[in-house]
Amino acid sequence: MAAPADTVVLLLRLAGPLQSWGDNSRFNRRETQPEPTKSGIVGLLAAALGLERGADLTDLTDLSIGVRTDQPGTLLRDFHTVSDYRGVPLKQTGVNAKGLQKPTGPAKYTHVTYRYYLQDAVFVVGLEGRADVVTDLAAAVQRPAFPLALGRRSCPPTQPIMLGHHATNLLQALSTHEWQASDRGRANHLRNTKPATVDLPVTIDDPIGGEVRNDVPVSFGLRDRQFRQRRVRHTTVRIPSGVIDPDPAADGGAVVGHDPFSLLNW
Repeated sequence: MAAPADTVVLLLRLAGPLQSWGDNSRFNRRETQPEPTKSGIVGLLAAALGLERGADLTDLTDLSIGVRTDQPGTLLRDFHTVSDYRGVPLKQTGVNAKGLQKPTGPAKYTHVTYRYYLQDAVFVVGLEGRADVVTDLAAAVQRPAFPLALGRRSCPPTQPIMLGHHATNLLQALSTHEWQASDRGRANHLRNTKPATVDLPVTIDDPIGGEVRNDVPVSFGLRDRQFRQRRVRHTTVRIPSGVIDPDPAADGGAVVGHDPFSLLNW
């Protein structure tokens, strides 16, 4: 099914040493989802466009978003402790009649917190929307007004980010673009086999999808952060693995598939 004539798909590569895509975090425990959230992607695009906090995000939230996991990465837990440099007890969240924070009781001098990250993950993100909006985004991503981040400011992306435009629908674009995993990621995925294709998981916006996520930002305002729900569905796409037969004389250097009878020397 082709996309409407006035819509296009922009593909982005989101990769870096660390990423963190939280959607339900507390002060002492900042978790990450296994793939980029819509709020995180919209935040990256808003930074590229130079939008201030509290700006209207409608053009960005109206985009249909799909995420293909090319390399899932591994989970990292970063351990932190918080204390007062003066050596006094930490404060609690409650306040007294004067509006001042109460001290912890019994006195607590150290607070333990955790931060979770994805290490060495690679995602291909598709953004489907009006041609004029997508064109402006493509230009902004290449010359961002503010630094881009993969969920948190401490997680800068590696290059390239831009993968190009596609005059097709979102799922088709994610089904045809080449695999973006690193050499090590490919080796871990293939596990010494030589399949001609690989199946990669995709999460895509779908109004009748089976999962509900509360990660569509209404406002990023510091005192008025709001989110609404969306529905998504999960599927897989099959793309060429790019594996080349190591013996060019055997198949002319062609991409080959796994032969289950090879172990029997048939």
